[in-house]
Amino acid sequence: MCHVTSVTQQLAPALDVDARLTEIERSVDLLLNVTPVNAAEAWADFERSDFGTGPTLRLRPLEFEPDLVRRDLYNLEIENVTDPALQALFRAKRDEIARQITALEDRDTSRFVHGSLQLYGGITQSLASAAQELLTAIPAQAPTAPSVTAWAFAEAARAEIDRYRAGYPDFPVHLEVRDDISELMVSFGRLLIPEAATFRADRVEPLLHHEVGTHVVTYQNGARQPLKLLTIGLPGYDETQEGLAVLAEYLTGGLDPRRLRVLAARVVAVDKMLDGAEFLDIFESLQAEHRIPRKTAWIIAIRVVVAGGSVKDAIYLRGITRLLEALAEGISLDALFVGKLALDHIPLIQDLLDREVLQAPWVRPRWLDVPGAQERLDRLRAGASVMDLYEGDASA
Repeated sequence: MCHVTSVTQQLAPALDVDARLTEIERSVDLLLNVTPVNAAEAWADFERSDFGTGPTLRLRPLEFEPDLVRRDLYNLEIENVTDPALQALFRAKRDEIARQITALEDRDTSRFVHGSLQLYGGITQSLASAAQELLTAIPAQAPTAPSVTAWAFAEAARAEIDRYRAGYPDFPVHLEVRDDISELMVSFGRLLIPEAATFRADRVEPLLHHEVGTHVVTYQNGARQPLKLLTIGLPGYDETQEGLAVLAEYLTGGLDPRRLRVLAARVVAVDKMLDGAEFLDIFESLQAEHRIPRKTAWIIAIRVVVAGGSVKDAIYLRGITRLLEALAEGISLDALFVGKLALDHIPLIQDLLDREVLQAPWVRPRWLDVPGAQERLDRLRAGASVMDLYEGDASA
């Protein structure tokens, strides 16, 4: 224990910078600030227009002053951090937060998409081809499963959190049903459920493994570490985190054909937006060319055009693709549960674990222990592509 304390004391300047970077990103809150507050009303208006008039999506006002936050960001004395790996990490994180601030200033302008590309990356030809292959190979299916309300989903989420609390009594409950968001999300460890949403009953369990078992669990594991950036995410963590969450769906048998088609359709939609397509073009082509159901096409299209054009939704398919490659190369998933990090950070995290700066993850995701999960994981480790995640038709 004395060794851990002495190492932590040596890293005190680094941990101060880490805490301030974490605090600043929390104040910026990119995720919530690019989420429409009026999606339910916009859908109702779209229906009334007989699906002929693109929506007007409203975003919440920023609750921070961009110039002041930038000043705080660049006043951090990162040069005083003596550990070269941590200094490089903090510089990259500072640049990422600065890009987030600029992107939020650029909301609803043509500049926003450029900021989104800097934060999340573009569409490679191989990713676009994989998306097209999935949409072609997997038959479109009409929804047959019943839906549940946001409140029913919230009850299921509470039950899932209680299952974690049974093994980890200090596992907190942060769950809200809100009328000012348009999609299910985890923001800084809080599960936020849109009040107007409905969820396919057969998607509830996979979504809980995705949102609670991955996003909340890695947040809570990060919160137990001295390096607080592991709660909000090391630079560029989103792609790996979403890939891990999609893996959770697959290992628990919940990555059904329709979900795979949605992940592929998101990539196609982002690609079309980058080619200059506007909302109606994207919405109509998803239905006509790829047989995406109307409401699903709407959800995909608004997520892509929001704020002026967002490429974030391409990271789900790209994230699981890269994770599959890493699994075939023999990576251990354990390091990815320490907090929110990218595949590229595994060597750094492993070094900090070896030096006892970081501790082993507090919570083990339940999805690793679902019947059949280990067998599926072993198959992926033998080598698999995203097409191999398609296990044939599902009646649900």
